[in-house]
Amino acid sequence: MLLLSPPVQSPVGTTNKPNASLAYPNLAGAVRAHGVDVRIFDACVGDGDDPLQEMFDNPTMLPSGYMRTGVSDERVLEVAADYDIIGISSIFTDQETRVLHCARQIREAYPDKILISGGVNARSRLPRFFDAGFDVVCLSEAEFTIVEIIDAVRQSSRPDYSSIHGVAFVDSSGVTRINPARSKDVVWDLDKLPMPAWDLLPNKRYWKIARPHSGMFEPGVELRYAQLMTSLGCPFHCAYCHISGEQEGSIAGPIGKFRVKSDDRVLAELDFLKDLGVTDVFIEDDSLLGDKRRGLRLLRKIQGAGFTICDLNGINIIHLLKKWKADHEVLEALANAGFTQINLPFETGNLRVMRKYASNKLNIEMADIESLIVAMKEYNFRITGNYMIGYPDETMEEIETTLQLAREHMSYGMDAASFFVVVPLPGSALYDLSIAEGHFSPDFDPDNMNIYHANMSGTLVPADKLEEIRHRAWEEINRPWYVEKKRQTATK
Repeated sequence: MLLLSPPVQSPVGTTNKPNASLAYPNLAGAVRAHGVDVRIFDACVGDGDDPLQEMFDNPTMLPSGYMRTGVSDERVLEVAADYDIIGISSIFTDQETRVLHCARQIREAYPDKILISGGVNARSRLPRFFDAGFDVVCLSEAEFTIVEIIDAVRQSSRPDYSSIHGVAFVDSSGVTRINPARSKDVVWDLDKLPMPAWDLLPNKRYWKIARPHSGMFEPGVELRYAQLMTSLGCPFHCAYCHISGEQEGSIAGPIGKFRVKSDDRVLAELDFLKDLGVTDVFIEDDSLLGDKRRGLRLLRKIQGAGFTICDLNGINIIHLLKKWKADHEVLEALANAGFTQINLPFETGNLRVMRKYASNKLNIEMADIESLIVAMKEYNFRITGNYMIGYPDETMEEIETTLQLAREHMSYGMDAASFFVVVPLPGSALYDLSIAEGHFSPDFDPDNMNIYHANMSGTLVPADKLEEIRHRAWEEINRPWYVEKKRQTATK
C-alpha cells in the first residue's frame, strides 16, 4: 500500500510548506500492524534524489494562479506504479484540487489500482471524489476501517465493501452507497490505536525545510520536529470547526467527542519520537486541556523528557484561566514540560458572536486577558493570538471591536496576531448554515477555501472589504520585524 500526500498549492505571497498530516503515520501504523508493506510518499518534499531545495525555491505557477510545490506528475506515477492500493487523504479543502489531480492521473495510468480517500473534505464531497476515480472513501477515523478494506481487496479483484461500516463507495450498478460509522465503531480507548509510523515520514526533509504549519522559527535553521496528538475530539462544538458535524447521527459517527490517550501511551509515543532524533514536538490536540486534571497530570509526567514543545493548534483560553485570571498552576506545568510557543484562539472580541458561533467557550468581557498574557510572558512563552472576522451576520462595529482587542493584546506583550477570514468548510455546521441562508453555494471553488478569501456572499460586511481588512490588520497590528520575517519565506 502507498499512502500518497500530493504536491501542495499555495497563494502567491504566502509560505509554501508541507501539509505533513498526522493521518499518514496513523494509517501507516495500522497497515503495518496488519502485515502489509506500506510506504508514505509526500510528493511535496519527495525523497531520494528529488531536488528538495529547488522545489521549494522555485515553485511552479498553476493555471489557477496558485503556486505548486512538489515533485513532477511523472514522478508521482513512477512511485505509484509498484503498489496495489493507494490512499490519498483530503482533510484540507483548499488542497482538494491537488488530491483530485493525483487521483485522475493514477486512475488513467493504472486503471486496476484501488484508490482510497478519507478526511472531512473527502466525505463531504463524495461525488467529486468518485468522479475523479476513487473506489472508496472512509467516512470516519480509519485506522481499523482501512484494514477491513485491505482484507476485501485481498479476497477479490472486485472488492465488496458493502459489509464495512464507515465507508462510501459506488456499487456495481453505479449507485453511491453510504455505510455510516456507528457509535460502536468509534475508538473510545485510544490506547488501542496502533503506534503511528513516524519513521516512514521523510523527516530529514521536513527538518531541512523547517516549515511547520505554524509558529515562529528562524528561516534556514534545521528544526527536528514531529507532530503528536494526546487526545481526539473536543468538549466544544464551534460552528466553523469540523467537530461540529462529527456528532451522533452523522455519517462520521460521534468522533467529535473528547477522548484521551493514557499517560503511558503518550510517554511511549514521545520515546518513539526521541529515538527518531526529534527534538521539537508540536501538540496538535483540538483541546489539550479539555480535561484539566488529566492535562496537568500528563504535563507533570513529561517534565524532563527533553523536548521543546509547541501547541500551535491552540489551547482553549478558558483552560488557562482560574476565576477569570491567569492560572499559574497550568502555566507553570506547561513551562516545566518544555512548552515554548502557544497559540491563543480568541476567535472574536464580541460576546454575541462567541455565543452564537464559538460554543460560548470564553466570556471575553469577564476574562482578564491582560493578566494571562503578562503571566505567559513571565514564563517566557511565545504567544500568537488568532482572530476571526467575517461571520455571516457580523457588523463592521463588531469587526472593529475584534481588531481593537488584538491591538490591546499586542500592547500587553503578545508576540504576534493572526487574522482569519471565516471559511464555511465542508463538514462544519457553518457550511450547512451558510448554504441554508443563501450565503454560500455548494458549487464553490475549493482553491479559494482558505483564510485569505472571503467566500460567503450577503454578509453584512462585503467579501472584498473583509479581505482588505484582514490584510491591513495583519500588517498594521503586528510588529514590523515580524511582518518582514514572514515575507522572507513568501512565494513570489
